Amino acid sequence: MKYSGWPETGDLVVGKVDEITDFGVFVDLDEYENKRGLAHISEVASGWIKNVRDHVRVGQTVVAKVLDVNESSQQIDLSIKDVNEHQRKEKIQEWKNEQKADNWMLLALGEEVDDETYGAVANGLLAEYESLYDAFEQAAIHGGEALEDTDLSDEEIESIVETARENVSVPYVNVTGYVDLECPAPDGVDVVKEALKAAEGNGEIPNEIELSVSYVGSPEYRIKVRAPDYKTAERELESSADRAKEAIEAAGGSGHYHRERSEEDE
Repeated sequence: MKYSGWPETGDLVVGKVDEITDFGVFVDLDEYENKRGLAHISEVASGWIKNVRDHVRVGQTVVAKVLDVNESSQQIDLSIKDVNEHQRKEKIQEWKNEQKADNWMLLALGEEVDDETYGAVANGLLAEYESLYDAFEQAAIHGGEALEDTDLSDEEIESIVETARENVSVPYVNVTGYVDLECPAPDGVDVVKEALKAAEGNGEIPNEIELSVSYVGSPEYRIKVRAPDYKTAERELESSADRAKEAIEAAGGSGHYHRERSEEDE
């Protein structure tokens, strides 16, 4: 997707060097329609430059910082030297992600989608998320719920979610906690079993969450949670332990949640 507008001063942009002159480098901006910027020779690299071609070549992809934008004269001043290595790598990854998202849009809407429809759907997603990639990533994790606040049709949402879940590699984190469950009642074993079922969510855990409970050593049980982010993982971990504690305490037993093993692994 290419933006029809203009970059803002201070933005980092990605482009290809399409002309080198004695006074600087012209860069075709990949993220913007029909936009070209100029990095003056003094902004290509630090120090004295004898030959610009020693630092850049035609066809090279570069990351540059926008120094100034003059829409009336159609001029965009750039600096290549003001972008450090960390910024360059981060911007290139962001740019690659948006290229992926652009391909996912075509998969979701069809290769023959017209520009007006594409733009309407893209703007609907960008009204809720910082980038198309973010929108697809959240759709892959949370399904239609992630897009319910957009103005997209049910059919468009369904198509985007389906495409996202088939193509987006979702990052996951793992957390572990422990719960001690004890019940002195004659049916204490059955009570503990029911508490463990409660900990596992009784089949009502969200699709994006993986939760398992395993026996460590009486009275300790391990709860493992795999989720898209730490906040969600920690919340689900504590909720699992709370369900187990409530279930066993309701039957006269006791429960205690902790993050570390009570004893060292053998």
